[in-house]
Amino acid sequence: MAFFTDYLADPSTQRALIEQTLEHVYLTAIPVIVAVVIGLSLGIVAHRVPQVRNSILGTVSIFLTIPSLALFAILIPIVGIGATPAIIALTMYALLPIVRNTVSGLYSVDNAVVESAKGMGMGAVKQLVKIELPNAWPVILAGVRVATLLTIGIAAIAALVGGPGLGNEIFTGIRRIPAAGSLESLLGGTIVIVILAMLFDLLYLAIGRLTIPRGIRD
Repeated sequence: MAFFTDYLADPSTQRALIEQTLEHVYLTAIPVIVAVVIGLSLGIVAHRVPQVRNSILGTVSIFLTIPSLALFAILIPIVGIGATPAIIALTMYALLPIVRNTVSGLYSVDNAVVESAKGMGMGAVKQLVKIELPNAWPVILAGVRVATLLTIGIAAIAALVGGPGLGNEIFTGIRRIPAAGSLESLLGGTIVIVILAMLFDLLYLAIGRLTIPRGIRD
C-alpha cells in the first residue's frame, strides 16, 4: 500500500481530488434537487389521477433502462459537452425512485386520517400539505436517498462526455494502464466516490432523525 499512500501524500493529487470531489457533489446535488421537484409533482399527479399513473411510472422507468453512456452521447448534439448533458441525464435517472416512493408513500397514508381531515373541512391542497405529505415523508425520503446514491455512482461516467467530477481521475487511471500511477488514479477516484456515497447516506439518516417524528420513525 506504500505506492497508494505516496500517491495520496502528493499535494497535486490532493488538490485534484478535492476539486473533483466538489465537482462531483455539484454534479450530484443539482440533478437530485431538480428530480425532487419534478418527481414529487409527478408522484402527486400519479396518486391523484389514476388514469395517468401507469404512464408516468412507465416513462420514468424507461429512463433508467437507457445505458448512461448512450444517453450522455444522445444529449451532446443537443446541449453540447460538459456538465449540462450530465445534469440532464442524471436528473432523468433520479426520477424513478422519487416518483415511485412518492406514490407508495401517499398510498401508505391511513385512509381514516385522510377522511378525518376531509371531515374537518380541509381542502385538497391543505390536506396534501398538512396530512398526506408529512405522513408519506419517510417513504419519500427513502426514495430521495436511493436516487442520490444512484446519481453519485452514475455521475462518474460524465467524465467521458467532458463532464466534471471524480470520473476524470478514474478514467485517467484507465487510460494509463499499464503505466505507473494508473492503479493509484483508478483506486483514488473510486475510493473517494465510495466515501462520498457513505457521507450522503449519513446525511440522509440525520435528515430522517430530524424530520420524521419518533412515532412514525419507530
